[in-house]
Amino acid sequence: MRSPRLGEVARRNLTAYGLLSAALLCFALFSWWPIIRGVLLSFQQVDFVNEPTWVGFANFERLFADPLFGVAWRNTVLFTALALLLGFVVPFITAVVLNEMRHARAYFRLLVYLPVMLPPVVTSLLWKWFYNPGPGLFNDGLRAIGAPPLHWLDSGDTAMISLVIVSTWANMGSATLIYLAALQTIPGELYEAAELDGASLWKRLWHVTVPQTKFVLVVLMLMQVIATMQVFTEPYVMTGGGPEDSTLTVLLLLYRYAFVYNDFGTASAMSLLLFVVLGVFSATYVRLTKGRA
Repeated sequence: MRSPRLGEVARRNLTAYGLLSAALLCFALFSWWPIIRGVLLSFQQVDFVNEPTWVGFANFERLFADPLFGVAWRNTVLFTALALLLGFVVPFITAVVLNEMRHARAYFRLLVYLPVMLPPVVTSLLWKWFYNPGPGLFNDGLRAIGAPPLHWLDSGDTAMISLVIVSTWANMGSATLIYLAALQTIPGELYEAAELDGASLWKRLWHVTVPQTKFVLVVLMLMQVIATMQVFTEPYVMTGGGPEDSTLTVLLLLYRYAFVYNDFGTASAMSLLLFVVLGVFSATYVRLTKGRA
């Protein structure tokens, strides 16, 4: 009686391991191997025309000697900081407002999520027309109220914040729905108790809502930093890195090395640096927030 049962268990395990090995094979071919290959390329001179040659740290030395390298990192950090101010706060406030609504909540949730369903390039082109210094929608609105038009994307003072607004509008839908789901898990008794104690709306938000959604806030902040540090579509489509490299980001400079300069080795070195920076930041962030969420 024991042998057939053991045979049945072995067959089930073999089936499970077979299905698991297929998934692992897919990850190995399409996720892990490209990462390993990228690390190897960062130490080689590669143009995919001539035979690659091993150059050691020469690609990294070239990066550090490039004045645009520091500019790209500074712009990327600035974009990330501005995106946190808008893209982290606005979705949370929107979710709080939606959670307080009693009518037409589903329609407003759909309205908030609609931008996420648009392709990023379409979104960027749409907003580029909004920002047009001539017949653009925003400047038409400014003229209607008697205000002077702005050079939204053509001025170094406004180009970066203009891109942040686009990114926030395009991506806030997902974060808003996640926050809304977290808010709806908060027991109503907590708010009732706070109201009986005379707590104002702000105190209820700060002492009830925020602590009850702290885990979601911590996770989404990490995800947003990682995503915004990899911003590419908006500056590539809308500004090309200008004016005067004021919106040049790390991934946009990486793109130039790979597909403009045809230097895939240096591009891989830059991607490896970005990977290390994000990895160190993520590990530090998780360590500092461990046990607080």
